[in-house]
Amino acid sequence: MSRDRREPEAIRRKKQRRRTPQEIEELRKRRKKDEIRQLQEYGEVKIKKRRPIDDDKGPRSKKKRRKTSKKKKILIGVLSVFIIILAFVAISIGSLLGKIKGGNIGEAVTPAPDEAVNVLVLGLDIGDPNQTNNYEIKRTDTIMVAQYDPKKKDLDLVSIPRDTLISENGRNYKINSAYQKGETKVKSLVEDLLGIQINYTVKIDYNAFRQFIDAIGGIEMEIERDMYYDDPSQDLHISFKGGTVEHLDGKKAEEFFRWRKNNDGTGLATGDIGRIENQHKFIQKVVEKCTGPSIVLKVPDIINAIGSNIQTNMPTSKLLSYALDVVKVDPATVKMWTAEGDFKTIGGQSYVVFNKSYNQELLKALHNTGDTTVDKTKLGVLILNGTKINGLAGEVKSKLELTGWTVVDVGNGNPTTKSIINTDNEELKKALNKDLPTITKSDKKLEDIKYEQYDAVIILGEDYKKLGE
Repeated sequence: MSRDRREPEAIRRKKQRRRTPQEIEELRKRRKKDEIRQLQEYGEVKIKKRRPIDDDKGPRSKKKRRKTSKKKKILIGVLSVFIIILAFVAISIGSLLGKIKGGNIGEAVTPAPDEAVNVLVLGLDIGDPNQTNNYEIKRTDTIMVAQYDPKKKDLDLVSIPRDTLISENGRNYKINSAYQKGETKVKSLVEDLLGIQINYTVKIDYNAFRQFIDAIGGIEMEIERDMYYDDPSQDLHISFKGGTVEHLDGKKAEEFFRWRKNNDGTGLATGDIGRIENQHKFIQKVVEKCTGPSIVLKVPDIINAIGSNIQTNMPTSKLLSYALDVVKVDPATVKMWTAEGDFKTIGGQSYVVFNKSYNQELLKALHNTGDTTVDKTKLGVLILNGTKINGLAGEVKSKLELTGWTVVDVGNGNPTTKSIINTDNEELKKALNKDLPTITKSDKKLEDIKYEQYDAVIILGEDYKKLGE
């Protein structure tokens, strides 16, 4: 008789409970979540919860991290190189700026913060290389005023024809020969002509011009007409075919810049005015090449090239600051002007006689800088002459009219030593101070009833000086 040797129920149930992890995993796949939860609660074997897929982990995410890490390293590397380059440029600029000479150019007039700065640029001709006193006989081949308004980010370039008539003490001469009397004389004449105050002067010769063009890599220039001219005494030989595009290095750029007529006498009908128009086209190309961040890396080469051939009374810190500002200017907004006039022959010499009526837009542009609420066409100004100099009030009136003032009267005042502006209008006083910077004293408006109709009364004293004196 056989005995039914069945396992005790408890053992059998325990074995049933002990499933392998693989079995449980299969069971998990087949059953619903609530059944799995019941199974977990019943048995001792606990099912490990499957870890949710983590997008930030696994083989793909590791590759992603490696790529991101590589990008970061590349970016850090590029930034490091850029910082090193900038540091090198800064150090180079600092050492090279010492090359720029101050010269005997006269005293600088520092503009107020955010005020427009006027820079007189004198480009010297080569004179006569065969003369021992060549430097003394040089003349200004190019006279320009560069006005930069840091608030508006405006840049205006004004060319003054070298044949512009200057009449002084009964003598007539061309403005380009005034340089022989010194840079301060040219500065004074330009200030009187345009009715502005020159803050700084920069003097440059053709050596610096050539080296500058080479340092920026030359200029692509369209040649609009035939240019053939030779001057063996100056070793000047110009040869350009009209209708072509030339890459101008420093030497060729000088030839293009100086050309006015051909060997056979043909050339520009307007002489020096036409030459200035050519120069403006060239300068526009230079501005386009020099405005942009890449030019910063060329600054050491530029300073190294022109440093020994340039003189200025502008502090090196200001020079660098303005240069870095100007390279950010949009080339399309740069305005170029020519001080226009009438062509006249006087004493057998041809001159350009400056005509204020031709230059209203130019004068308005030069004086419409900074922020002001003053309307120069409505506010009345009276100028009283408190000196023994006949016609002085009339001269000052002409200066104010050049700068846009239209309601200006003149008269004689009591003798006085100090010049003064009398007004209660602070904005008006500021505007008059700007246009007549040599008058530094001011006071409240005069209470006399005969001055009631005027917004400001200017009294000229013995201390009054013209710009440039």
